[in-house]
Amino acid sequence: MHISDGGLSTAVCAVGYAASAVGIALAVKGTKEEDIPKISLMAGTFFAISLIMIPIPPSSVHPLMCGLIGIILGRKSPLAFFPALLLQALLFQHGGITTLGANTLMLSVSSILSAIIFYNWKSDNVLLKGMVIGALSVIFVVLVLSVLLMTGGSFAKETFIALFVSHSVVMAVEAVITGFAVKLMMKARPDWFKRNL
Repeated sequence: MHISDGGLSTAVCAVGYAASAVGIALAVKGTKEEDIPKISLMAGTFFAISLIMIPIPPSSVHPLMCGLIGIILGRKSPLAFFPALLLQALLFQHGGITTLGANTLMLSVSSILSAIIFYNWKSDNVLLKGMVIGALSVIFVVLVLSVLLMTGGSFAKETFIALFVSHSVVMAVEAVITGFAVKLMMKARPDWFKRNL
């Protein structure tokens, strides 16, 4: 799901960096010392889990956990994504430096939309909410990725269909993980579940 160097035009990469810079600036504003542990935990979670590849011919996909990160961090999500994506690009050539802004933007949009839906959904069934958000977050990423490719790369209807089909497995995986993670974390750290939008 990471966009590699050369996958987007220079203009879209520049817009991605600008939008991500704004998002990071807004995220930093109001961040308190007690927010650092959960931002660090979510950054580490994303860094580790997105390196796990699920082989689906002709390529492979990987989990992202945008839903969980959005629920925990809200608008502070870029603070977890940016450093993790930077380290992945530098250490593993996973993603790219020129597309770092666009990748941060893509994942942050998914996380923030996930948080908005989660905190506005009036239901006491935390497991169900988490599972739905986990699946939706993958759809959001695919949609934002499609827009980025459409405006600054190569894109066709077949590309979107292939992305959606290949990530259907990721949707199922993230639905289960997010649902149970939210349920467990809400019992352990209820103070982490705040509307940070």
